[in-house]
Amino acid sequence: MSNRKLNVFLPLLFAVVLALGMFLGHKMPGSNNGTTIFFAKPNRGPVQEVMDLIKTKYVDTLDTDSLQQEAIEGLLAHLDPHSIYIAPAQLEGINEDMEGNFEGIGIEFNITADTVNVVSVLSGGPSEAAGLQTGDKILKVNDSLVAGNSITPEGIRRILRGPAGSIVNTVILRQQEELQVPIKRGVIPLYSIDASYMVAPEVGYLKISKFSATTYDEFMQAMRELEKQGMTKLIIDLRQNPGGYLDAAVRIADELLGENKLIVYTQGKNFPRTEYKTKRPGLFEQGPLAVLTDEGSASASEILSGAIQDWDRGTIIGRRTFGKGLVQEQYDLNNGGALRLTVARYYIPSGRSIQKPYGKDHEDYDADIIERYQRGEMVNKDSIKIYDTVPYKTAKGRRVYGGGGITPDAFIPFDTTRFSPILGALYNRNTFSNFAYQYYTSHKAVFAPYEDAAVFVRDFQLNNAIVNDFKAYAKTDSITGLDHLSPREEKEIRIRLKAMLARQLYRTEGFYETLNADDPMIKKALEVLK
Repeated sequence: MSNRKLNVFLPLLFAVVLALGMFLGHKMPGSNNGTTIFFAKPNRGPVQEVMDLIKTKYVDTLDTDSLQQEAIEGLLAHLDPHSIYIAPAQLEGINEDMEGNFEGIGIEFNITADTVNVVSVLSGGPSEAAGLQTGDKILKVNDSLVAGNSITPEGIRRILRGPAGSIVNTVILRQQEELQVPIKRGVIPLYSIDASYMVAPEVGYLKISKFSATTYDEFMQAMRELEKQGMTKLIIDLRQNPGGYLDAAVRIADELLGENKLIVYTQGKNFPRTEYKTKRPGLFEQGPLAVLTDEGSASASEILSGAIQDWDRGTIIGRRTFGKGLVQEQYDLNNGGALRLTVARYYIPSGRSIQKPYGKDHEDYDADIIERYQRGEMVNKDSIKIYDTVPYKTAKGRRVYGGGGITPDAFIPFDTTRFSPILGALYNRNTFSNFAYQYYTSHKAVFAPYEDAAVFVRDFQLNNAIVNDFKAYAKTDSITGLDHLSPREEKEIRIRLKAMLARQLYRTEGFYETLNADDPMIKKALEVLK
């Protein structure tokens, strides 16, 4: 009985569904213009089509991730030198560096003879709280043997880092005794101001190594400490600073320049002109100011030094800067990587673009620094190649130049002695650093009387016995020619060796305070500030 009713009902149901379908079809877009729409095929583009065909049809198995990375890099090679692809494996480290912190245990280490040596313990960090000391050797991390196991710096960082609050169990060797040390990971700051101290009476010194998310706060804290110590004049060291966040450079410029002054503006084809001006009374708008630059000062460093130069706020001392005036925005990709794409150019208050020329061949762009050296620009101001895009004189009548970086007001030549084969070998093999670590850990009592970096710089004498020990150590590292050093090479070794010993005691603060005691740019800055 039920089957008979179903047979009668089904034709009626089909008729209703058909009529409804016809009605909806009539109402759909395209039904009245003779076009029938079924399914829209996505427009993937030829590059994606080729990749899909290779994945599904190619005769051999391929590493398609690697293939895609090469394809992306090949595409970007036709753009400017600063539009880059960041692989997923690299992105975390880059972001940590720019954000100004990471989660880990708070040590500096080096690896010699397959042994992880604790070079420095961050003050107030997790490792100091757990009792780690400079000179300890890490044998195990959790259940992984790291000593004598061909561990790499990247490998040890990977197993030591982890979420804040988690525990990493280590086994360390201290003076032939094995100790089990559990360490509770925490948030570790990555400082961007490497040194801050009074370099002379009334003269403060700040070394900014990059412009990260924390740089402005670090700058303000350091400035207040220097003012408490009587600072009325300031040296800002931007040498070898590759740049970073624009916001950090703009906020620092706001503390140094008067109100409502243009610091920089950005503009691109699809990027309307955006101006960045000073907004509030600054902490140091009036005192004498010197800024140190060199061929490694780029991007945000050039924005800060260019604004100071254009507004006659201070004196730029050193050598012509790198010449990076392109603005990048970073876009996250689905594979965990990122695309850093150039979207605009920077222009400093005079209207100068600080970007040096680039063509299709990025090799010439990358080799620019070597070309400067060969042309003589590093040692002779008259050899500087000027790309003068905008003729400009400051309010005080100073002629300034643009189009290839910031040209300094006071030129200081590069010390070519540092390119000697002997010194080059010592730098490349980390001989200074490795010796300083070994000497310090075996002579800690010698360094105990020096309460801070200033006392160390003033009172510690690098005697001939230490220098001879260093030379003997370097010879075991296959460094030749140490018995026939020039007077300049001998002096450079003594300066660098004392600075590396200071770094063992006082980290980067001690390193720069020691190194700057004989630095020609510092001497010129002190002369200018008088």
